[in-house]
Amino acid sequence: MHNNFISVVSVLNSAAQLPDLPEFLRNVHSVLSRNFADFEIILINNAIEMPPDVKIEPLDADLKRHISLLNLSRRTNRNHAVLAGLDRSNGDYTVILETEFYHNPEVITALFDKTLEGFDIVYLRAKSRTVRLRFRLLYKVFYYILKRYSALSIDDKAHNTRIISRRALNSLLRLRENLRFMKPIYAIVGYRTAHVDTEVPLHEEAEKFSERFRTSLIAITSYTTFLRTLLLWIFIFSFVFLIGVVVNALKVKFSGMDIFGNLSEATTGWTFLVILISVFFAITCLNLYIMSIYLSNIYNEIKQRPLYIIESVKRF
Repeated sequence: MHNNFISVVSVLNSAAQLPDLPEFLRNVHSVLSRNFADFEIILINNAIEMPPDVKIEPLDADLKRHISLLNLSRRTNRNHAVLAGLDRSNGDYTVILETEFYHNPEVITALFDKTLEGFDIVYLRAKSRTVRLRFRLLYKVFYYILKRYSALSIDDKAHNTRIISRRALNSLLRLRENLRFMKPIYAIVGYRTAHVDTEVPLHEEAEKFSERFRTSLIAITSYTTFLRTLLLWIFIFSFVFLIGVVVNALKVKFSGMDIFGNLSEATTGWTFLVILISVFFAITCLNLYIMSIYLSNIYNEIKQRPLYIIESVKRF
């Protein structure tokens, strides 16, 4: 048995998780009681309609005394719900446990054993990702941008399930960003990080495409220089295009031929003028849209709204 205090944080996002909740708690309690001197289980009720209390009350008293239930007053995104649990974690190590591993809580000991090699953050790494065909390109482009245009080490096959040491968690909790995407935040925190392979694939998140696209934009604008680089290339292209237009106009005026060797007359130029105005108008709109994303992110940050509101805390 390890002489450590372990905290397990798990988020209840839907009523579909409740039927498995008693078995999950018994399995986790069994693993933790056999391997660790002390432990706690922190459940975050992310404003699901059916209260989890009815599933917890019939459990053994020895199990219930280790459980804390945080009831959020309104539904928030999963990252903010996880943060509510991390804020109240007291353990030497904290484990974030996803629903995919409800029937396999032994991953807790596998993650902890890896920390004994000197690692502060250890995550589960899948060998594959199950995602619908129409979303595959989105994921590939998203993670390519994250890796290519940031200095962060981000694993696109990483599960959210991981173990974090106390010192790494204290550093993580100092990053109070309103626009949270946890994988880059783990990378920002740093510390020695490793992974444990698992056969459980990464499943597609139950979110609408619009929500995924918004999350992708938040992550790209918050943690990468991609849009800044894109603006630079737009400027370079526009400048080169402008030089080409000027050279072409002068060549037609003085030689009667354009830069492609075609005979031309320097008369009205109506078509060319319309195309030129349309192109630069589109580029201007794109620039404004990109800048609006940054301004929106800044606006959300400076408002300093709470990331979550806890309605009540219940101990059993």
